[in-house]
Amino acid sequence: MRYRFISQQQAGHSVHRLCALLGVSPSGYYRWRRQPVGVRARRDEALLPVIRSAFDSGRGVYGYRRVHAQVQRQMACGRDRVARLMRQAGLRAQPRRRFRVTTQSQHAWPIAPNHLAQDFTATAVNQKWVADITYVPTGQGWLYLATVEDLFSRRIVGWSMGTTLTDHLTCQALRMALGRRRPPEGLIHHSDRGGQYASANYTALLHSAKALPSMSRTGNPYDNAPQESFFSRLKSELIPDRPFVTRAQARSATFEYIEVFYNRQRLHSALDYRSPLEFEALHATP
Repeated sequence: MRYRFISQQQAGHSVHRLCALLGVSPSGYYRWRRQPVGVRARRDEALLPVIRSAFDSGRGVYGYRRVHAQVQRQMACGRDRVARLMRQAGLRAQPRRRFRVTTQSQHAWPIAPNHLAQDFTATAVNQKWVADITYVPTGQGWLYLATVEDLFSRRIVGWSMGTTLTDHLTCQALRMALGRRRPPEGLIHHSDRGGQYASANYTALLHSAKALPSMSRTGNPYDNAPQESFFSRLKSELIPDRPFVTRAQARSATFEYIEVFYNRQRLHSALDYRSPLEFEALHATP
């Protein structure tokens, strides 16, 4: 803890200088010094079960920032205290995993310009969507997953799973998104240059929705960073150390992850530590 470190070092250094280096206020440090040790210990003892509950509700994937945001909904506490207690209790978030690119860009279909231009901000739902494909490994082979994400709330509004990497997979995800959201004319839909997104079938769906197609530049993963970020979370938070035995297991777990955990429960730092559905409800038009 920063205050404890300052207390240990203040004999040879200025308290004000130590506080400045560690990003804390001297007044906060002196308040901490005035608290009896027993009071701090009792507060830690009361706080730890709440921290464990928040960590468990995040399925073991939350770091101290998200745990702190969840705990703050029940009781006031400092972020440093949460970090310290998590560290002492051995509560550590799972590291993210890398995933394999599934783009098939060798095709003769037309390529759309990059209208998104790495501007991932949106002021309302159904202004900008991003789409991509990844895979979930199983003992029976890969299960491909296509998703469509609304950039305003980071909600996965459409998804589809299958055993083949074709435009049928991406079209199913887009149909789900269009059926659920019914976006207004002018929606920007961004994807990579893969044939699954450039195909006549997929383009026809976008045209029928009066959406504006947008595609990433060649070899530039940052053009579709939100989807890469989602897939990175999915790989680290969904897939166990050993792959799923069957595709049916992977399908069930992926559905539950997207619709139950990610969209409804998972706190997002970009959304002021709210879930996508909570964020949309907060900004819904009365």
